[in-house]
Amino acid sequence: MLNKKEQRLRRARQTRIRIAEQGIARLAVNRTNLHIYASLISDDGARILASASTIEPEVRKQLGGSGKGGNVAAAEIVGKRIAERAKAVGVEKVAFDRSGFSYHGRVKALADAAREAGLQF
Repeated sequence: MLNKKEQRLRRARQTRIRIAEQGIARLAVNRTNLHIYASLISDDGARILASASTIEPEVRKQLGGSGKGGNVAAAEIVGKRIAERAKAVGVEKVAFDRSGFSYHGRVKALADAAREAGLQF
Protein backbone atom coordinates (compact mmCIF):
# COMPACT_ATOMS: atom_id res chain seq x y z
CA MET A 1 0.00 0.00 0.00
CA LEU A 2 1.32 3.41 -0.98
CA ASN A 3 1.49 6.24 1.50
CA LYS A 4 0.22 9.76 0.77
CA LYS A 5 3.51 11.08 -0.64
CA GLU A 6 4.06 8.03 -2.88
CA GLN A 7 0.53 8.39 -4.28
CA ARG A 8 1.18 12.05 -5.12
CA LEU A 9 4.50 11.23 -6.79
CA ARG A 10 2.84 8.48 -8.83
CA ARG A 11 0.23 10.96 -10.11
CA ALA A 12 3.02 13.45 -10.88
CA ARG A 13 4.93 10.87 -12.93
CA GLN A 14 1.91 10.25 -15.17
CA THR A 15 1.51 13.98 -15.81
CA ARG A 16 5.19 14.50 -16.58
CA ILE A 17 5.15 11.69 -19.16
CA ARG A 18 2.28 13.43 -21.00
CA ILE A 19 3.99 16.85 -20.76
CA ALA A 20 7.28 15.45 -22.13
CA GLU A 21 5.44 14.30 -25.27
CA GLN A 22 4.17 17.85 -25.89
CA GLY A 23 7.68 19.28 -26.08
CA ILE A 24 6.96 22.64 -24.42
CA ALA A 25 8.25 24.27 -21.25
CA ARG A 26 6.53 23.19 -18.06
CA LEU A 27 5.44 25.23 -15.08
CA ALA A 28 6.03 22.98 -12.07
CA VAL A 29 4.40 23.80 -8.76
CA ASN A 30 5.35 22.47 -5.35
CA ARG A 31 3.62 23.32 -2.10
CA THR A 32 4.47 22.75 1.53
CA ASN A 33 2.55 23.78 4.62
CA LEU A 34 4.48 27.05 4.86
CA HIS A 35 5.43 27.92 1.27
CA ILE A 36 4.61 27.51 -2.41
CA TYR A 37 7.21 27.27 -5.19
CA ALA A 38 6.90 27.60 -8.97
CA SER A 39 9.61 26.72 -11.50
CA LEU A 40 9.66 27.12 -15.25
CA ILE A 41 11.55 24.13 -16.67
CA SER A 42 12.83 23.98 -20.26
CA ASP A 43 11.16 21.65 -22.76
CA ASP A 44 14.02 19.15 -22.58
CA GLY A 45 13.93 19.24 -18.76
CA ALA A 46 17.62 20.12 -18.61
CA ARG A 47 17.45 23.51 -16.92
CA ILE A 48 15.28 25.86 -14.91
CA LEU A 49 14.48 29.00 -16.90
CA ALA A 50 12.78 30.95 -14.09
CA SER A 51 11.48 30.43 -10.58
CA ALA A 52 9.44 32.20 -7.92
CA SER A 53 8.45 31.31 -4.39
CA THR A 54 7.21 32.66 -1.09
CA ILE A 55 10.68 32.44 0.45
CA GLU A 56 11.91 35.42 -1.61
CA PRO A 57 12.39 38.54 0.55
CA GLU A 58 10.32 40.78 -1.79
CA VAL A 59 7.37 38.37 -1.66
CA ARG A 60 7.58 38.15 2.12
CA LYS A 61 7.48 41.96 2.28
CA GLN A 62 4.36 41.99 0.09
CA LEU A 63 2.68 39.51 2.42
CA GLY A 64 3.17 41.88 5.33
CA GLY A 65 4.79 41.28 8.68
CA SER A 66 3.27 37.82 9.06
CA GLY A 67 5.20 36.45 6.08
CA LYS A 68 2.67 33.64 5.73
CA GLY A 69 3.42 31.86 2.46
CA GLY A 70 0.93 29.03 2.92
CA ASN A 71 -2.23 30.79 1.75
CA VAL A 72 -4.10 31.68 -1.45
CA ALA A 73 -2.97 35.33 -1.43
CA ALA A 74 0.67 34.24 -1.39
CA ALA A 75 0.04 31.76 -4.23
CA GLU A 76 -1.46 34.55 -6.36
CA ILE A 77 1.63 36.72 -5.87
CA VAL A 78 3.92 33.83 -6.86
CA GLY A 79 1.74 33.13 -9.93
CA LYS A 80 2.09 36.71 -11.15
CA ARG A 81 5.85 36.73 -10.53
CA ILE A 82 6.50 33.48 -12.40
CA ALA A 83 4.44 34.73 -15.37
CA GLU A 84 6.45 37.97 -15.52
CA ARG A 85 9.73 36.06 -15.35
CA ALA A 86 8.59 33.60 -18.01
CA LYS A 87 7.82 36.46 -20.39
CA ALA A 88 11.22 37.99 -19.61
CA VAL A 89 12.95 34.82 -20.88
CA GLY A 90 10.64 34.65 -23.91
CA VAL A 91 8.25 31.87 -22.87
CA GLU A 92 4.54 32.50 -23.50
CA LYS A 93 3.12 28.97 -23.65
CA VAL A 94 3.66 26.35 -20.93
CA ALA A 95 2.27 23.05 -19.70
CA PHE A 96 1.02 23.21 -16.10
CA ASP A 97 2.58 20.55 -13.88
CA ARG A 98 0.78 20.45 -10.54
CA SER A 99 3.17 17.75 -9.27
CA GLY A 100 0.35 15.42 -8.27
CA PHE A 101 -1.32 18.02 -6.06
CA SER A 102 -5.06 18.53 -6.38
CA TYR A 103 -6.03 21.44 -8.68
CA HIS A 104 -7.70 23.29 -5.83
CA GLY A 105 -6.92 26.08 -3.39
CA ARG A 106 -3.37 27.37 -3.58
CA VAL A 107 -2.43 25.43 -6.73
CA LYS A 108 -5.51 26.76 -8.57
CA ALA A 109 -4.86 30.32 -7.31
CA LEU A 110 -1.29 30.21 -8.64
CA ALA A 111 -2.46 28.90 -12.03
CA ASP A 112 -5.22 31.52 -12.35
CA ALA A 113 -2.84 34.36 -11.42
CA ALA A 114 -0.28 33.15 -13.98
CA ARG A 115 -3.00 33.01 -16.67
CA GLU A 116 -4.17 36.52 -15.82
CA ALA A 117 -0.59 37.77 -16.09
CA GLY A 118 -0.40 36.42 -19.65
CA LEU A 119 0.89 32.84 -19.58
CA GLN A 120 -0.96 30.35 -21.77
CA PHE A 121 -1.55 26.75 -20.73
